[in-house]
Amino acid sequence: MATRARIVRMEEPAATGGNALLVLVGLSVTFLLIVALLGAAKSGGSLFSESNLLYVALIFYAAAGALYMGFGVTGMTRYVKFASTATAIGLVANTLAVAHRWYLSGRPPFASIYEMLLSFVWTVALLTLIAEKKFGVKIIGSITMPLAVVCVILMQLLPSEVRPLVPALQSTWLHVHVTLAMLAYAACAVSFALAMMFLIKDNFKTETFLALTSATVGAIYVGIVATRFEKWGGLSVTAWDARGKSDMFIGRGMRLFVTVPDLGWLFMIATLAAIAPLALYLVSRAKKDDSFYGTANKAVFVSILLQIVVLAAFALRVRDASYPSPDQDGLFPTSLAASPFLLGGMVTGIFASLLYLMLLWRRADLQGLLPSADTLDRVTYKTICIAFPLLTFMIATGAYWANRTWGSYWSWDPKETWAAITWLVYAGYLHMRITRGWRGRRAAYFAILGFGVVIFTFLGVTYLLPGLHAYA
Repeated sequence: MATRARIVRMEEPAATGGNALLVLVGLSVTFLLIVALLGAAKSGGSLFSESNLLYVALIFYAAAGALYMGFGVTGMTRYVKFASTATAIGLVANTLAVAHRWYLSGRPPFASIYEMLLSFVWTVALLTLIAEKKFGVKIIGSITMPLAVVCVILMQLLPSEVRPLVPALQSTWLHVHVTLAMLAYAACAVSFALAMMFLIKDNFKTETFLALTSATVGAIYVGIVATRFEKWGGLSVTAWDARGKSDMFIGRGMRLFVTVPDLGWLFMIATLAAIAPLALYLVSRAKKDDSFYGTANKAVFVSILLQIVVLAAFALRVRDASYPSPDQDGLFPTSLAASPFLLGGMVTGIFASLLYLMLLWRRADLQGLLPSADTLDRVTYKTICIAFPLLTFMIATGAYWANRTWGSYWSWDPKETWAAITWLVYAGYLHMRITRGWRGRRAAYFAILGFGVVIFTFLGVTYLLPGLHAYA
C-alpha cells in the first residue's frame, strides 16, 4: 500500500540578498523585451509575428528556468511563484506562436522538425505547470525549462518558412499521428525529470551523478569530434545557402561540408575536460580513495568554463563566415542555422553541468524541497502510463498512414525502427513494474533510459539516419 507523501515544511530563508535573483531576472527580462520591441519598431514588421512571439517565449522560459534553479539553490518559495508565472507567460506566447503558425499555413503545425518542436515545447511547459500544481513537484522546472530553452534555441536556427506539404504529408493522419507523438514525447520528458528527482530524494550518491553528468557531456563532445574533427585540426560544418535558407548539397542526400580551421582542436580540449571528472571518478573507485572526488568537482567547473568558451568560439566563427571545402574548390558560406544540433548539444552540456553543480552545492536542501520518494516513484509511473498508450497509438496510426501512402504498414525506416525501440523500452518498464513489482531505482533507470531513446528517435535519427521521414 502506497504511503502518503510527507509534507516538508521549511522556513523561508533570510531575506538578505533574497531579492537579488528576482531583481536580476526582472531587469534582464525587461531589457530583452525592450530590445525586441525597439527592433520590431525599427524593422517596421508586425509586433505579433511568430518570431517575436517565440522570442518572448524564450525569454520567459529562460527566466523561469533561472528562478526554478534559484529555488533549488536557496529554497526561497517565492521564486517558485514567479517561476510559475514566467512559465505561464511563456506558455501564452508559445500558444500564440502555434496559433499564428496554424493560421498562416492553414493546417496544424506538424510538418517539420521546427513545427514539431513548437508543439513539443508547448506541451512540456503545460505539463510542467500541471506537475507543479497537482503533484507538488515544485522543482521539476529546473529540468524541464532548460529543456524548453534548448528546444526554442534550436527552433531559432531551423528553417521556419511555411512551405507546401510534400505529397506524403497531405493527409489528415498527419495531424493525428504527430499530435500523439508530441504528447507522448512530452510525457516522457516529464517522467525523465520526475525520475531524476526520485534519485535525488532516494539518496542516490552525488558522486554517481558526477559520473553520469561527465559521461553525458563527454558523449556529446565525443560525438561531435568523432564526426566533425578534421586531421589538421579543423571542424567540419555544413555549408549554408542563404538565399534558399537551407543546407547546400553536392548530390542527392549529400551535404556540402566546409572546414573551420583550428576549431577542432578546441573541441578536442573541451572533450578531454568533459571526460576528466568521469576518469577521476573511476580512479577514485579503483583506489577506494575519496580525495579524488574534490578534484573531479573542480574539473567539472573547469569543463563548464571550457564549454562556454567553445560555444562562444563556435558562434563567432561559424556565424556568417566563409570557409573552404575539401570536396569542391572555392569558399562557401556558413551559418549557425546549418548546425542547429551541434549548437543544441553544446547548450545541453552546459545546462547538465550547471544542474550537477546545483545538486553538489545544495543536495540537502533539494531533498527537503521534494515530495517523498514514494510519491515521485508513483507519479513517474502514472506519467508513463499516459505516455505508453500515446506511443502505441502513434505507431498504429503511423503504420496505417504509411500503408495508405506507401502501400506498406512497416518499411523498417530508421524513424520507424527507433519508434519501435522506444515503445519496447517503455513496455519493458510497465511489464517489470506490473509483473515483477519493480519500484524505486530500477524503475527510475528505465524512465531515464526511455527518454534518452526518445531524444535520439526525435532528433538524432533525423540528423544521423535520414530515411523516409527525412522531413521530420
